[in-house]
Amino acid sequence: MHDTKISIAVRDDLATWQKLNVVAFLASAIAARYPDAIGETYRDRDGQSYLPILGQPVLILAGSGDALAKAHRRALDRGLELAVYAEGMFRTGNDADNRAVVAALPGDALDLVGVATRGDRKDVDKSLKGLKLHE
Repeated sequence: MHDTKISIAVRDDLATWQKLNVVAFLASAIAARYPDAIGETYRDRDGQSYLPILGQPVLILAGSGDALAKAHRRALDRGLELAVYAEGMFRTGNDADNRAVVAALPGDALDLVGVATRGDRKDVDKSLKGLKLHE
């Protein structure tokens, strides 16, 4: 059992390709911010090595835009670090433009389509309360 929890929440009305894209980007943010969350290199019986992955489960949640906005506020109030994906980022093609999308808006107007966090299990659960496991 891990002391921390990784959760990624996506807006439930996105197209499947958008949800997958958002989850991939947000998972990369967790991996970049928390290198200790990365496991060891994988090796098959033949000795072929494979890249390490996150070493703990990642819960994928879904909810409305309003639910994501509430989760965003609660997570920040609890001092959790967040990765965010705003809807305007779908219209960009690079990291600099993605950061510009976020920088152009106040936190309560980000039009979030995804958030991710890693932190104390209780804090993560309370922050993301109301979001459902993605089906």
